[in-house]
Amino acid sequence: MSERVDEHADDVDAEADADVDADGDGGHRDALEMLTSILQNQGVLQSQNQMQQPRQVSTSPDAAAKIGQMMEQLKMAERASAGGGDREKKHHAFWDTQPMLINSDDSNEKSKKSIAGINNNCDGAITDDTNRHGPIIPDKDPSELRQEPYNMPKGFEWSEVDITDPSQLAEVYDLLYQNYVEDDGCMFRFDYSPQFLTWALTPPGYVRGFHLGVRSSKSHRLMAFITGVPATVRVHSSTREMVEVNYLCVHKRLRSKRLAPVLIKEITRRVNHTGVFQAVYTAGVVLPGHVASCRYYHRTIDARKLVEIGFTRLHPRMTMARMQKLYKLPGTTSLPTLRPMTPADVPAAHALVVKYLEKFKLSVVFSEDEFAHWLLPREGVVSSFVNVTRRGGGDGGEEEITDFCSYYHLHSSVLGNPKHTKLHAAYSFYNVANTVDLTELMRDCLILAKNEGHDVFNALNLMENDKFLTDLKFGMGDGNLQYYVYNWLCPTMEHGDIGLVLL
Repeated sequence: MSERVDEHADDVDAEADADVDADGDGGHRDALEMLTSILQNQGVLQSQNQMQQPRQVSTSPDAAAKIGQMMEQLKMAERASAGGGDREKKHHAFWDTQPMLINSDDSNEKSKKSIAGINNNCDGAITDDTNRHGPIIPDKDPSELRQEPYNMPKGFEWSEVDITDPSQLAEVYDLLYQNYVEDDGCMFRFDYSPQFLTWALTPPGYVRGFHLGVRSSKSHRLMAFITGVPATVRVHSSTREMVEVNYLCVHKRLRSKRLAPVLIKEITRRVNHTGVFQAVYTAGVVLPGHVASCRYYHRTIDARKLVEIGFTRLHPRMTMARMQKLYKLPGTTSLPTLRPMTPADVPAAHALVVKYLEKFKLSVVFSEDEFAHWLLPREGVVSSFVNVTRRGGGDGGEEEITDFCSYYHLHSSVLGNPKHTKLHAAYSFYNVANTVDLTELMRDCLILAKNEGHDVFNALNLMENDKFLTDLKFGMGDGNLQYYVYNWLCPTMEHGDIGLVLL
């Protein structure tokens, strides 16, 4: 898709000088406001073109095709709308006032004193070797919460976006396509399809009020957006209702006007009014309070295309023929009983995956309906497969689902390339290997992704993914993906303790 002309630039310019942070009441900060510092650190309030999305990788056999940072940075920056800017001091000053876990490498005396004094709810510095579990600040009664929406400046107004309305869905798609994450060289940009957005934002129990937009009062054009979707999350032995915050996007011409913090405060207010006071999210920056750190790994599928679009390069001692041979995959899977999941498989597959996730310290807890929503195959959105055995033997035996694998489809537009317009990427989702080797299962998963036309396959080193990354020639990406749980105190975790994949 090509760049479009901003047809309403006059509306934006006329209103961009407004002071968006209009309330400034100095009261207690709401639950998700802490995300502001992440957005500032990632540059949400500055120029999109400063965002770094590396796309170069080593293609030597020893490096096993390290696909660089591009997809890593794209994935890490999903929760922000732009890049750049040195706000480290302001960022940490904000975090010093928040009810967050203090990681051991960041527990300076100033932070200890600040955390200890938050609303008199903390009795001292909270470090990551604590054995305490639970909320840092207790849940509030609805009467204690702000009742009215935060003020919008003149020229802007709040808008609940109905994702089920095709015209409003198209507005969200257009806002994200024009203003969301792209690389520093303006070569790649996330391209969330309308089908993907519908899937991501309408799980069972979703709240339309958590699809929050800001419109121009003059043109009624959608100028900013943020979302939260409900999720049940287990942290160690505690299970809580939370929200996953995503798709914060501000029109390029409105950045630096502090619209993002007001969006965050307003969605926080709405979430709190439903009785939810925790959130889970990821970020590519290290801030006080991260509970775990994971890293992306990337597996080349279409080597020639990745080189042609500048996403990777040939190593000086590597030829294209050798590179293609290095990453060549078979045309068919090795497990003859591996097939796409069907609605009839949901109860058994749900039980298999939920049981598997119990072994991890941070994990999602799917209901059967949620599992069906997130994992049933949707063309161009998510692919899931079950491996079956037959009890009693023969074709007439009863099927038993013993293994499971899945990935979702998240593509990027390729900008300014005369030959290619889209980079097709698959992301490892949830995988369970009970009766087969995990490496064998994921090799078949790679083959299935290749056969669906993907160019690269990405996976975090969470759950038990470390077992197959090296053998299947995944290359390690640069940088880490931090996991955060807001307003929740618990010991920190290793990357293999994480059983939660966020879109």
